[in-house]
Amino acid sequence: MNAETMLLIAKALAIAVGGFAPAFSIGLIGYAAMNSIGRNPDAAGKIFVPMLLGMAFAEAIAIYALIIAFTL
Repeated sequence: MNAETMLLIAKALAIAVGGFAPAFSIGLIGYAAMNSIGRNPDAAGKIFVPMLLGMAFAEAIAIYALIIAFTL
């Protein structure tokens, strides 16, 4: 295996792991928030903003992985 092939594999792994983990995290955050709102609909206003912040921070990891994949 030459260096260029190893570089392509490293890029693929960076974006694969960096994309899978945030997607899984966003799904868990959304599931937990919707479950909480379903149990207590009056708390929807208090849950919505932290849910969006959690999803944004999880998505930031995917963006970092994309940047790393492009810079390799």
